[in-house]
Amino acid sequence: MKFIDLFAGIGGIKIAFENAGFDCVFSNDFDKNSKITFDLNVRKISNEMILGDIQDIKTHSIPDFDILCGGFPCQPFSVAGYRQGFEDERGRGNLFFDIIRILKDKKPRAFLLENVKNLKTHDSGNTIKVIYQELEKLGYKVKDQVLNSMEYGNLPQNRERIYIVGFLEKKSFDDFKFPEKILLTKTIRNCLENKEVDDKYYYNDKPLYEKIKNDIVKKNTIYQWRRKYVRENKNNVCPTLTANMGMGGHNVPLVLNGKGIRKITPRECANFQGFPKKYKLPNIADSHLYKQFGNSVSIPVIERIAENIKSALIK
Repeated sequence: MKFIDLFAGIGGIKIAFENAGFDCVFSNDFDKNSKITFDLNVRKISNEMILGDIQDIKTHSIPDFDILCGGFPCQPFSVAGYRQGFEDERGRGNLFFDIIRILKDKKPRAFLLENVKNLKTHDSGNTIKVIYQELEKLGYKVKDQVLNSMEYGNLPQNRERIYIVGFLEKKSFDDFKFPEKILLTKTIRNCLENKEVDDKYYYNDKPLYEKIKNDIVKKNTIYQWRRKYVRENKNNVCPTLTANMGMGGHNVPLVLNGKGIRKITPRECANFQGFPKKYKLPNIADSHLYKQFGNSVSIPVIERIAENIKSALIK
């Protein structure tokens, strides 16, 4: 079965669906730095990411497909994005309607959309209501569920996301079930690098060090700098990776080792999202890499959903 990957980013959804046995026929994103990372890892000659605004993509240029996938921009609906939603001044909230346009013209059998948990309650529930109405107008039966990566992906990251699934055929809709919870066996230590990391990730000689040194005292745990104070994540998992991690944002995960206090590296971010060890990081600024992994998806969660979609479609 064939799928397309909209707002593809660095290819997290693509990897997950291909792991589940699907064939990607089209990928699109507008961020040139994401394309650099994407092309280094998951580009195929027959499926180069189309770089450009989805609003400029004509549906006749998209090959036929069975499933539409899209982690459409979440910042307008997130706490970090100040919850502007469809009224987002940068127009990101309205990109959902380009998904509707493509679904209307191509009528695939199913779709999977991913977004932040706050989408469910944004604007007192009106946003998700509009989303359902638009999808159901096209004939889709729709259901959603909020899944946490540490409960459904065996990843030690506290990452709650809403997953919206729809099917044209009622039987497939009835047969589809979201994955069940699984035991978390991976630990923070499994995701941290075994080798020594570059000095640039350490805070020992940076102004912030004096503010945090007395609060970060335990190893084998993760802390967060919350702009004015340090918080320990006492559930032994990494806090949610966010797009503003490397940009001075307040959710930078910190760890303590024998050398000092440091932030987690882009490679460790990849590990916390379930990217394969062979996934390569391009030689671009760390700020771009942090943003990319914060914007990306937890691959094992998507893969489990993809497997269930596949089962529902072939029954």
